[in-house]
Amino acid sequence: MRRIGLVLDPVFDGHDTGGGHPESPARLARIRKVLEERGLASKCIRVPVSPATDAALLRVHDAPHIRRVEDACAAGERFIDSMDTAISAESARIARLAAGSLSALCAEVAASRLDAGLAIVRPPGHHAERDLAMGFCLFNNVAVAAAALRAECAVARVLIVDWDVHHGNGTQHIFEDDPTIFYYSSHQMPLYPGTGYATERGTGRGVGATMNVPLRPGDGDDPFLAGLTEALVPAMDDFRPEFVLVSAGFDAHRADPLGSLRVSTEAFADATRIVRGIADRFASGRIVSTLEGGYDLEALAASTAIHLEALL
Repeated sequence: MRRIGLVLDPVFDGHDTGGGHPESPARLARIRKVLEERGLASKCIRVPVSPATDAALLRVHDAPHIRRVEDACAAGERFIDSMDTAISAESARIARLAAGSLSALCAEVAASRLDAGLAIVRPPGHHAERDLAMGFCLFNNVAVAAAALRAECAVARVLIVDWDVHHGNGTQHIFEDDPTIFYYSSHQMPLYPGTGYATERGTGRGVGATMNVPLRPGDGDDPFLAGLTEALVPAMDDFRPEFVLVSAGFDAHRADPLGSLRVSTEAFADATRIVRGIADRFASGRIVSTLEGGYDLEALAASTAIHLEALL
């Protein structure tokens, strides 16, 4: 059995988005219940939560953005930057825990104390820009972790695979001129946030290290998986990642209310095996996933469970 680290803590329920918001504490509560009922959580090694430091956040976010998030939460504001990004008094602290816990999990895998990992955290992160909260996201968890791997763990090249139904605009923009971070995204288009065209391939030194595979409304398993097998896998012969991160959103699921793709639960297991194959080939199996979207509770929990089974 592989040593899989798992961040799974009720502390993330304290990010209160208010009644009726799709990114609710019920998401993680349902995942915890299903992972425990299926005996999956007990097969993993629990990794305790830990906050991201200012230094870690400052690698990918501007200092005024960090202070603005913290000040808005302390002042009792209910939204920041857009009306879809709800906050509460504890949200800044919990967002630090989300980013920091993912980074800590990655450090354990990078040091070979664990083989792989899954961080089930909220708020999600991939929409957060260097200077802007948006799309339910305050700090960009996967970007903080990727930057920490480069700065603290002597990892030369990081692959980020994002299969959320929404394009991870923040992750792409933070790293689009960095040739050491390869960002792959498959996502529905047209859909929020309106970025992620196939022509967006990076800028400056980073040209070629961004790969977008837009999917059409109604697309299902075959186009979703073809992007991974036909576009991403061949590109890795040149990039040769030393660590693989997955922004694991499950809102491309056919049951999800916020998207119009038709991906099945089983396809997320297939996607996991494809990306794990890249990690096995180039990165000594080092792969860590973090939760992004997914808003139908049953589909979210089932997809997370099958994803974890494939990692195990």
